[in-house]
Amino acid sequence: MAMRQPITITCAPCCWGVDDIANPHLPAWETVLDEAAAAGFGGLELGPYGYMPLDGDRVGAALQARGLSIVAGTIFDDLVTPANRASLLRQTDEICAFITALPRPATRPGQRHPAPYLTVMDWGHDARDLAAGHSDRAKRLDDAASAGMIDTIRAIAERARDRYGVRATIHPHAGGHIEFADELARLVRDIDPGTAGLCLDTGHLAYAGMDPVATLRRHAGRLDYIHFKDIDPAVFETVMASRIRFFDACARGVMCPIGKGNIDYPAIRALLDDLGYGGYITIEQERDPRNAGSILDDLATSRSYLRDAGF
Repeated sequence: MAMRQPITITCAPCCWGVDDIANPHLPAWETVLDEAAAAGFGGLELGPYGYMPLDGDRVGAALQARGLSIVAGTIFDDLVTPANRASLLRQTDEICAFITALPRPATRPGQRHPAPYLTVMDWGHDARDLAAGHSDRAKRLDDAASAGMIDTIRAIAERARDRYGVRATIHPHAGGHIEFADELARLVRDIDPGTAGLCLDTGHLAYAGMDPVATLRRHAGRLDYIHFKDIDPAVFETVMASRIRFFDACARGVMCPIGKGNIDYPAIRALLDDLGYGGYITIEQERDPRNAGSILDDLATSRSYLRDAGF
């Protein structure tokens, strides 16, 4: 068994319901930083493009004052449509320039690539969103469209790496075109390990019908960064019986505090010990930002459960 490596638990603005920056109910970014620090997290993700001001001095000072760092920026957008590539590369430039100008997170033993990362997710396709979690009814891309998406991911990852020294980590996401086991396998086959790694998310793996422990083990050689979520099995059963978009399922509470759902975190802890994984793990619990009352309680519950589980 490998030695247990140090892991810093971080969080993300989606825990406050920050997924769509057009949503009028979002909290101020400074509030998110205040509450992340108060809850004992060692850092957080940048959140969706445009949520925090792209002002390195202002955000850097706010982070340092609270003892936080930004561990990842996010591209959460349509990776399939060829006409969107120029916008994606512009986002890559702006996000990577910004996150690399901020105070850097520490690098830990067992960590393959230094943070901050650029986490890349496909999103923005109605038919796939409404088939989230249903491998049998989700229409797959044809070979040409899949190859185009892979080319776009490669272009994003190479730009992040070559211009900014930022490691791109590809994140399978419910309701996008990289969601199910066959799509993850194809991505791993088609993207060279020197180009990009994986950010695997326990909640999205489970939502897509995969066993999180087995999938983390299967793709351990590509695993650079991890997201933790948990799934409420009763809510999951209800939303799987509905025709429902992924974030509408989240607004119904399908993602619950860690330790309250059905994902086996003691087994994940043992696996990560076995793999010698070190570095950063980000907790996420998507919600409707209007359901704000329980955020701090939920984060404290997740944090305390993980501490007891050895994280």
